[in-house]
Amino acid sequence: MVDHLANTEINSQRIAAVENCFGASGQPLAVPGRVLLGEGILTKECRKKPKPRIFFLFNDILVYGSIVINKRKYNSQHIIPLEDVTLETLPDTLQMKNRWMIKTSKKSFVVSAASLTERKEWISHLEECIRHLLTKTGRQPSTEHAAPWIPDKATDICMRCTQTKFSTLTRRHHCRKCGFVVCGDCSRQRFLMPRLSPKPLRVCNLCYRQLLAEQKKEEEADCQQLEQYRSAIPGYEPSSGDDSDKSDDYKVDQWPADTEFYTSEVSWSSFHS
Repeated sequence: MVDHLANTEINSQRIAAVENCFGASGQPLAVPGRVLLGEGILTKECRKKPKPRIFFLFNDILVYGSIVINKRKYNSQHIIPLEDVTLETLPDTLQMKNRWMIKTSKKSFVVSAASLTERKEWISHLEECIRHLLTKTGRQPSTEHAAPWIPDKATDICMRCTQTKFSTLTRRHHCRKCGFVVCGDCSRQRFLMPRLSPKPLRVCNLCYRQLLAEQKKEEEADCQQLEQYRSAIPGYEPSSGDDSDKSDDYKVDQWPADTEFYTSEVSWSSFHS
């Protein structure tokens, strides 16, 4: 299908129509070899509540956004490279049926289709595109994925201390490492996770301790590797300079460580042939 539609006028028109719907707030989508394969409305599990989102499947990316006017205006465009995507089928809940998770290294989230058949179609087309891309690039499937955020309404108490009860004055927070809903006291720490953001992100106390332990382990491994490298150099000796003039100022202190979205008119999908 991709070879048949690539560089055709109908494909160019379809991509241009998607760009026009996102307007100036969206990024350009037309690149050589890119083909629009399908589109549809899926229900995305968001932090506050499930919301309908428009999804566009291309042969190399997945694009989704918020619906302002269906088929006319969308915003909040998100672009996900398919070679970074892993899919996981999930069981139904009382509120959401035909669910699956879209997992990437930077963001993971849960979506649901209006029917089991529609879910099978989406997953089948996604997996085919992912498989084709990985074969083309020679890459292995991604193994590191961001944790999906637990919806706010999933719990009334902190999922770490299990003591703090959330209210209008006691806010919910999300750990960026595990996705749990936690209170402020259980998530005061920040940690730099370059895979997710160039800035330190909020993490719960448990994940913070785990991340520190992993960081220390990596640093020790780096030091060991450096020592092995130095020992392999003939005649290498560490510097024996006099350090007696260093003052105590250079010493470093050690710090202790219920809405339904499944009416027949809500969700639809169509795959181009």
